[in-house]
Amino acid sequence: MEQPIGATHVGVAMPPGVKTNERGHITVCVCTYKRPELLLRLLAVLTTQETGGRFTYSVVVADSDHLESARAVVADCAAAAPIAIRYCVEPRRNIALARNKAVEHASGDFVALIDDDEEPASDWLIRLLTALELYGADGVLGPVIPRFSTPPPDWIVRGRIHERPSLPTGTWLRWKQTRTANVLVRRGIFDEQGNRFRVEYGRGGEDLDFFRRTMAMGRRFVWCAEAGVYEVVPAERCRRAYLLKAALLRGRAPYNQEPWPVLTSLFAIPTYAVALPVLLAFGQHVFMRYLIKECDHLGRIVALLSGQRGTGRV
Repeated sequence: MEQPIGATHVGVAMPPGVKTNERGHITVCVCTYKRPELLLRLLAVLTTQETGGRFTYSVVVADSDHLESARAVVADCAAAAPIAIRYCVEPRRNIALARNKAVEHASGDFVALIDDDEEPASDWLIRLLTALELYGADGVLGPVIPRFSTPPPDWIVRGRIHERPSLPTGTWLRWKQTRTANVLVRRGIFDEQGNRFRVEYGRGGEDLDFFRRTMAMGRRFVWCAEAGVYEVVPAERCRRAYLLKAALLRGRAPYNQEPWPVLTSLFAIPTYAVALPVLLAFGQHVFMRYLIKECDHLGRIVALLSGQRGTGRV
């Protein structure tokens, strides 16, 4: 079901696994599902990345919609783009499989991963590549900064509910500090035995599992604070019900059912339950931060007792 769309200057899409020239090549992998407006905006920004003559790059879009709703958007962008844009379909609703599908169609020396609801600056790729080369890393990650589509409630802002920690540039990362929302890695990592995203993490957590395994094999990943991207946060994701449900679902990730996380949750659940009424006196922003943490732990135990795992829809 895969089909090349667009090309670099000459009208022929580059085959996977082929280096384009001595400067090095980056393939930007994007997974999408029924968000055409956001995908269109992202692709428009990706086609204008600065390279400084140091590398070439292309884009692969993996569509998780079996109806191929993103095909027209990608085709329109590719027709006017100065870079190659490939389109492929992973009809099964599983984010790990979608990421693998995109990686399968990546070419060149490096793979960048970004989500379809994000927007990078024009120097995003060159900053990631500079940090990777400077520190001799196998990969580099950057911050994801929330951009609210509508003004959020005060407790969201004060509680920093959608903010993710940022670190000084050059910080070597632990696996729990990783994700695939803003990352550049050496393409060869995916060629190693078993180094793909695992299907059992189809509901999420596939990125943490991937980095945990690759770090155990000796791979090293560094932080670049200057290579930030903005993430669109719709009004829905600022609702209490959404945030609490998302926290409960996070417990389904298989690594959350290992002995140490389970023991941590067994201790944390009653501790937070006792503390929550007191924390309410400090404001909704404090209360909600810890209620979300409580649901994270509850989700872990519920998933363990019910035998649920991370497979399923995105």
